Amino acid sequence: MNTTIKQLRAFVTVARTRSLAEASAQLHVSQPAISIAIRSLEESLGGALFSRDGRQLVLTPEGVGFVERAQQLLHNWDNTLDAVQQRFRLQQGQLSIAAIPAFALNQLPGLLKQFHRQHPDINIVLEDIVMEGVVNAVQEGRAELGFSFRPDDLGNLGFTPIGDDRFVAVLPEGHKLQGKKVVRWQDLAQERFIAMNRGSAVRRWTDAAFAQNATSGEASPRLLCEASQLSTIGRLVQSGLGVSAVPNLCAEQMRDYGLVCKPLAEPVVTHAVGILAREAGALSAPAQAFLALVLDAHT
Repeated sequence: MNTTIKQLRAFVTVARTRSLAEASAQLHVSQPAISIAIRSLEESLGGALFSRDGRQLVLTPEGVGFVERAQQLLHNWDNTLDAVQQRFRLQQGQLSIAAIPAFALNQLPGLLKQFHRQHPDINIVLEDIVMEGVVNAVQEGRAELGFSFRPDDLGNLGFTPIGDDRFVAVLPEGHKLQGKKVVRWQDLAQERFIAMNRGSAVRRWTDAAFAQNATSGEASPRLLCEASQLSTIGRLVQSGLGVSAVPNLCAEQMRDYGLVCKPLAEPVVTHAVGILAREAGALSAPAQAFLALVLDAHT
């Protein structure tokens, strides 16, 4: 059976108007086309749906039994089409994104405010999680877009860079290194150092920077403690426990804690910041719109 939506619509309209001419006018289709559609539907179903009563077409008992179901099928079809069209018009749908906390705190609020102003009917779901969690969220499909540093292993993800981020030293107010224009990693190695937890990308990068100095005979850092959140590191530095090094994305947040941020050198550590998305499969209309907004803001 190859019943079509056009056949069902022709049948329901003729059933309501009882006239091929009226149905033709309402559907903007010729009467012969309406007749062909009804005849094809009847052939598919195996019997007549209409009989003639003078000039009017009257439903057969089988037609009476079928018309309500046909109306429901058309109603469901129209609702489904309307829902999909609303998604494409960004009048309905969801934007699911994941972002490292530094990006979520300092970059996303303005971008999401602009997106919401343009598309107020789109629901926004945001996961602000560590870099490894962002990668997993996009890989597993919980988020369509991820905002993060470029991971060492992209796997099945694509990465679109939107900028470079340089590590900065984080010092409590009044620290002896505050007067330096640029702080060296070796300077931090002389202080009690507060690091990100082992296994995180930030920890790997800070360890590598310290190791580069250690190979030249300089001292290793005096590790005081580890934390799993950059915000926690900021609070620990604020308390006077030690110093740290974080991506510049976090600098505004650190300054909000009353801390001092200084560029780090010897070596200069920079990493690309960008957008993660699965290489296979198209983005939803909301994700495409937000991606375009972010790229436009960073050009």
